[in-house]
Amino acid sequence: MQPTIRPIQKNDDAELGKLIKTVLTEFKANKLGTAYFDESTDHLSTVFEDPNSAYWVLEEEGKILGGGGVFPTSGLPAATCELVKLYLYPEARGKGFGKALMDKCFESAKELGYENMYLESMPELNQAVSMYEKLGFEHQCAALGDSGHFGCDIWMVKKL
Repeated sequence: MQPTIRPIQKNDDAELGKLIKTVLTEFKANKLGTAYFDESTDHLSTVFEDPNSAYWVLEEEGKILGGGGVFPTSGLPAATCELVKLYLYPEARGKGFGKALMDKCFESAKELGYENMYLESMPELNQAVSMYEKLGFEHQCAALGDSGHFGCDIWMVKKL
């Protein structure tokens, strides 16, 4: 059975928090200045009540396999959103599901009127960085916006 991609719901919060912390720990990226210590990680549904944001959950037979979203992070240039909290459990990787989630985020961002998408990552997440490069993201010399994720030192932007 193929997984489905659906909007976030309140009852997803605990499982999504667990997913994010599990993946960051797996890649030894559970460090200060990352989503691991971001207080919003455990209640994402309230974060994405913002009308200029969207968060998508990858689910198969009631089990959450991943998620990702777009958010109008403070301080970003006009018409730019941030790709945020994109994580997949190991069993969901290498099957095109990450790309499907990214495509859903691109679609949402365009529908919300964004022209550019920004993201922050780190060398520990090199598999993700490689996917971002393949999908047209270009490396930047410095951070944009005020995400508070000082533990990230890879910054990328894509024209939508």
